[in-house]
Amino acid sequence: MEEIRLMKGNEVIAEAAVRCGCDAYFGYPITPQSEILETLMELRPWETTGMVVLQSESETASINMVYGGAACGKKVMTSSSSPGISLMSEGLSYLAGAELPCLIVNVSRGGPGLGTIQPSQADYFQAVKGGGHGDFHLIVLAPYSVQEMYDFVSKGFDLAFKYRNPVMILTDGVIGQMMEKVVLSTPVARWSDEYIAEHFGDWAVTGKPVGRKRNIITSVELDSDIQEQFNLKLGRKYAQIEQNEVEYETVMCDDADYVLVAYGSSARISYKVVEMAREEGVKLGLLRPITLYPFPVKAIRELSHRVKGFLSVEMSMGQMVEDVRSAAEFRVPVHHYGRVGGIVHSPAEVYAGFKEKFQ
Repeated sequence: MEEIRLMKGNEVIAEAAVRCGCDAYFGYPITPQSEILETLMELRPWETTGMVVLQSESETASINMVYGGAACGKKVMTSSSSPGISLMSEGLSYLAGAELPCLIVNVSRGGPGLGTIQPSQADYFQAVKGGGHGDFHLIVLAPYSVQEMYDFVSKGFDLAFKYRNPVMILTDGVIGQMMEKVVLSTPVARWSDEYIAEHFGDWAVTGKPVGRKRNIITSVELDSDIQEQFNLKLGRKYAQIEQNEVEYETVMCDDADYVLVAYGSSARISYKVVEMAREEGVKLGLLRPITLYPFPVKAIRELSHRVKGFLSVEMSMGQMVEDVRSAAEFRVPVHHYGRVGGIVHSPAEVYAGFKEKFQ
């Protein structure tokens, strides 16, 4: 039965994990995402669903516990914030290299280094360009509301198992800490026949039955020819993801002369900027990427044939703007506007930045 509650973004991540049938959460506290672990401890799902909730000794331990759980075909997840995700980067590469499904949540904060505990979107490169060593991609979802924080947990697991690939929810301290009304779905009945069939594929390490070859989960291959073929296989999978899983939203782009491109909390701000511009007769639109990988390249390319320019709005020095420029194929001007250091830009500031760049 659905419920409606007023909840924090971080809190609904925990609620969604329990309700969607997550088997285990391994994590370590760090601001501004610590409420995820704290809420799970308050919910005590091990008493109701059997879900394991464990505070590990470090982020490095967390991601390797995720590796172990994922290898058994379980729905497993972790969460952290920027520096903590950096500590997980080796494990993320191992997970991708072993083709293991899992969910990672990054409630990002300002950097570089320890930086600030205030919100930032400067982890875009880290998330969409791999987040570790080697040729691999995470599927990256960017919620802009507390409701999407909730919805993307289940969605993230679905994509992870569909493609046997790690999925990241990339959000920030604004959405993680804000409170909104959220519709909570009916909990999944764990250990039903459908649930078990969904989890245990023929690749999972679940014990060797008679007549089946051993399943070996690893990301190491010392034969270069075999490794090359595996990398090419991953490449085909990423191409399939790019073909089938792109998601984005457009706002008043049909007649727009200029388009803002923004995700997450910057997209919320940009909605108001579009309203302000339209009130002054400026034909401004908004394209909000929902998947950062795969990126909505085709949508931006098509818009670039008829608009006069794009403004990438980010709480960073300018990271997503590089992908916007590439998608637009330098056909029209693409500029960046952003605040850093944990400062959240206002609609008036963004609109002033737009005018400075284009009018």
